[in-house]
Amino acid sequence: MHFDVLTIFPKLFEAFRTTGVLGKAVERGLIGLDAHDLRGWADNRWRQLDDEPYGGGAGMVIQASPALAALRELAGRGVPARSIALGPRGRVFDQELVEELAGEGRLVLLCGRYEGFDERLYEIMEPEEISLGDFVLGGGEVAAMAVIEAVARLVPGVVGDPGSVAEDSFRDGLLDHPCYTRPAEVEARAVPEVLLSGNHEAIRRWRLERAVEATVTRRPDLVKRNWEKYSDEVRRLIRRIAPGMDLERD
Repeated sequence: MHFDVLTIFPKLFEAFRTTGVLGKAVERGLIGLDAHDLRGWADNRWRQLDDEPYGGGAGMVIQASPALAALRELAGRGVPARSIALGPRGRVFDQELVEELAGEGRLVLLCGRYEGFDERLYEIMEPEEISLGDFVLGGGEVAAMAVIEAVARLVPGVVGDPGSVAEDSFRDGLLDHPCYTRPAEVEARAVPEVLLSGNHEAIRRWRLERAVEATVTRRPDLVKRNWEKYSDEVRRLIRRIAPGMDLERD
């Protein structure tokens, strides 16, 4: 999997691409990550990309021509790429989309700044738009990092223990169960006894129950969205923990 990022702040990705699990994956050649300075496609000697918006108003807008040139060039290199612009009006980024993107060979991520890009970039190139949620960031770089981090984890070999990926929150429409480590007691709070029992089936059931409980109480929207794909065991637990949540009639 290779990520190409178009940004006016490529240095933001220097530490990101060399740190932690992602850094090790880049080192081993499992992940490719290149950040390209959008200013390199500016058509003036000052490398200026932004200009005032037609019609007036606050802020500046990134011009269409350099962004078009950059996106065309990168999208046309090597393995066919899926072009994505990070912005608030796009499809909300969730685990389903993460899994979808993980099946791609290459992604080109376009990071806006200021008031965003001239609309003709979207009209001409029609990049897919992705949003992290209903809030505003200073630019697309943090959003691009979130996309890279989430997608890279699903590339085989990136995470040392594949089981940790399989059991992540949202993977099966549930939040993750609570986790504990040494020491067995912290400020008079002990690790649940079942986790020390060595009984793998009892531990599995306890973890599933806690995952269902957390999802029902903290993210009931996930329950409604994923009801049809839940196993019979999960549905029984939901009915037991939240008997008033009759989703089959919703």
